[in-house]
Amino acid sequence: MSQEIWSLGVGDTATAIREKQYTCYEVVEASVSRLHETNPKLNAVTVDLSEKALEQSRRLDSQLSDGDNMEPLLGVPVTLKENIDLKGEATTLAVEKFTNNLAPSDSPVVNSLKKAGAIIIGKTNMPEFGLRWFTENPMRGGTKNPWDETRTPGGSSGGAAAAVAMGIGAMAHGNDIGGSLRYPSYCCGVVTIKPGFGRVPNYNPSFGAKRPMGFQIMAVQGPITRSVADARLAFEVMSQPSLLDPWSVPKTKTDGYNKDQLRIAVPKFLGNNVAPSVSGAIEKAAGILSSKGHLIETIDLPSVDELVDLWGTILFNDIRVFQLDLIRESGSKDIVSIIDSKLSNLSTSSLEHYIMALARRVEVIQEWAIIMEKFPIILAPVSLQPPLEPDGDIGGKDQYKKMEDFQRWLIMANFLGLPSVSLPTGTVDGLPTGVQLIGRRFYEEQCLDIAQDVEDEVGLLVKELWNK
Repeated sequence: MSQEIWSLGVGDTATAIREKQYTCYEVVEASVSRLHETNPKLNAVTVDLSEKALEQSRRLDSQLSDGDNMEPLLGVPVTLKENIDLKGEATTLAVEKFTNNLAPSDSPVVNSLKKAGAIIIGKTNMPEFGLRWFTENPMRGGTKNPWDETRTPGGSSGGAAAAVAMGIGAMAHGNDIGGSLRYPSYCCGVVTIKPGFGRVPNYNPSFGAKRPMGFQIMAVQGPITRSVADARLAFEVMSQPSLLDPWSVPKTKTDGYNKDQLRIAVPKFLGNNVAPSVSGAIEKAAGILSSKGHLIETIDLPSVDELVDLWGTILFNDIRVFQLDLIRESGSKDIVSIIDSKLSNLSTSSLEHYIMALARRVEVIQEWAIIMEKFPIILAPVSLQPPLEPDGDIGGKDQYKKMEDFQRWLIMANFLGLPSVSLPTGTVDGLPTGVQLIGRRFYEEQCLDIAQDVEDEVGLLVKELWNK
């Protein structure tokens, strides 16, 4: 396949515009054409902003001058998830009730993307309230996995990952409280970084600053791209602190580690029901990293089951207090059933247990920090299974418990507030495989460095998709 403009990555797009290989209009027009060609079947982009994007690209072209266009995302077409504020557009959460919830201003992360020169071409699909690992809802319908429409594209940023995989925009915005960046990236064969707690501001003007504790300390915003280099660039742009999110922190420089030789831990126990493609991806990545000079050790780690239980105790008691009435009033029977299934699995919902879970969180963060001082990177699965069939979380409390077990390493990183890069390692039976590289707090760059070592050997998986 010859190189198409829409297939250019984030950095290559901005460079091509700066060097006048293409105009902004040509780049956006190519992405818009790709959107209109592929999205009717994919249903990844649910709000088409192509006309506004084309107008913006014309204005930007008229303003460009020689040697003065250093914006890192100059002219780069991007998509935004339907739960982030873009001024003048509805932030729907994929729920009919919020159809007219017009954003009064941009969220900080959107503002950072715009300042960096990005051009927003659309908003992407998600499950209702962003509370599933699948991307289906009555308002917008379901998003297809571009590799196999009988499998989920993941969630909750499923539209974002599917769009990037199919070349609709060079990057996508998403967010993650229990795997919502990493799982869809895994399902669609693309790359993401889930930043650590506080690295990217998290605030929506249309909903205000009032959020429950679990959402404050475990939910993050981040990019989905086709390459590690592009994820690095997008993260750099997005990680601008904002007073609107009191938890956001100034950029932290983390030097002092040997990029050429790190001790990387592989958990001795990955979990129950580990698919051969998943263990195979871990072995492949470990082999690549060993060949690059890193020291791979299989070690015992503290119980991840406890972290999953603590995550659920905090997050779903928050949902019970803050959102449950709204979900019952405005959600579909599926989302109500799923939330009820999880709530029925909680051992208790008492205030005492909620407070004790928050207190225990500090202890386990300390325990893992001590381990990761010796092993700065943990090489772990994204999910224990290949991309599942749609609606795999529906079926009662036992089914939801099974889903949580599959996603245990996703949940673990959110609970501890740690950065993590998810990237593909190949395909098995026509479906993407991949791994997760979990790092220390504030060490996103280290996660990206190790991910780059893997990608240098594997290459960009989407090229295989485009040649199908």
